[in-house]
Amino acid sequence: SQQKIFKAGDTNQDGQLDFEEFMQYLKDHEKKMKLAFKSLDKNNDGKIEASEVVQSLKILGISISEKQAEKILQSIDADGTMTVDWNEWRDHFMFNPATDIEEIIRYWKHSTVLDIGDSLTVPDEFTEEEKKTGQWWKQLLAGGVAGAVSRTGTAPLDRLKVMMQVHGSKSNKMNIASGFKQMLKEGGVRSLWRGNGVNVVKIAPETAIKFWAYEQYKKILTKDDGKLGTVERFVSGSLAGATAQTSIYPMEVLKTRLAVGKTGQYSGMFDCAKKILKREGVKAFYKGYIPNILGIIPYAGIDLAVYELLKSTWLEHYASSSANPGVFVLLGCGTVSSTCGQLASYPLALIRTRMQAQASVEGAPQLNMVALFQRIIANEGIRGLYRGIAPNFMKVLPAVSISYVVYEKMKQNLGIA
Repeated sequence: SQQKIFKAGDTNQDGQLDFEEFMQYLKDHEKKMKLAFKSLDKNNDGKIEASEVVQSLKILGISISEKQAEKILQSIDADGTMTVDWNEWRDHFMFNPATDIEEIIRYWKHSTVLDIGDSLTVPDEFTEEEKKTGQWWKQLLAGGVAGAVSRTGTAPLDRLKVMMQVHGSKSNKMNIASGFKQMLKEGGVRSLWRGNGVNVVKIAPETAIKFWAYEQYKKILTKDDGKLGTVERFVSGSLAGATAQTSIYPMEVLKTRLAVGKTGQYSGMFDCAKKILKREGVKAFYKGYIPNILGIIPYAGIDLAVYELLKSTWLEHYASSSANPGVFVLLGCGTVSSTCGQLASYPLALIRTRMQAQASVEGAPQLNMVALFQRIIANEGIRGLYRGIAPNFMKVLPAVSISYVVYEKMKQNLGIA
């Protein structure tokens, strides 16, 4: 916007904006704004109301609803009176020759639509308006249902990933085809969905806790001027993720145990929980907790950094007519950034899964994080840390597509614009 002001103000085109030119720009600009304000203020009371905006636009042949007019006013209305006076009007348009920043933020909100099964992403931002109107819980609900459907749709690949993380080794050359064969032979088609129940059940508490915690951490970290920078947002998001993960971590352990379990070993998640508690005690429910929490930082950091990079690249080079990048660009950016995040944190995720499953694999020594790390490197090299990454990445596209479609359908049903 500074460049636009500069171009508009530099009348003698000498590439410098001197004081007189700037004053002239302000005067001209103010004149135009005064005229615009006067033409909108139909009843000449020095304030613009929503109905006046509707009227004026009707004359221009544009019909909008009272609600939309209120939205336009809200973005200009500084003191929350739902009318706009001359000072607010001037302050808003004086340094805003550029299009609305709000628009860009709205489109590029790091969306909850993307559920690729790993819930380490930074939570969603909700505007004050969405919080007041109760839109936020509808969005969370739509996101939750979308996540449940997409996780169920890609569950066989997810279970294969867990099997490869736990059992894959140099001697056990498990690939995608042989892995599926093995699972089908051992437990039939139904066994491909083993562990999916817990994976779906944990969406609701995790989303709720993460959202609540994010709001709390943001309050603590907000600067005096009420602004929240990228760093604060990242820290709040990571802490919120850690808080949610901590509270539902036992469910993560159950999911892994069920996924690597043999047919008939557990009759369901409650049976599984009972057996673990009896045999191994409460401690077992927090196995692999440290690598899991450590994984949040590289995941969230790289996810956000790549997303911001893609976003600014798009806005610089391709945003010609509007700030709206369209669905495919948004989903593309989100998918690429979370995939990069996964790549970075994958070894930690693998170690976490191994630690969660150790006790149920016969003859496996109970190693801690560092020892397990060293053992995998010694026996299998770096490749060993990336076992199961093929099915993991195979499920990204279907998961994103399913969750997007379901999210859109849910939004229609819940009446969210």
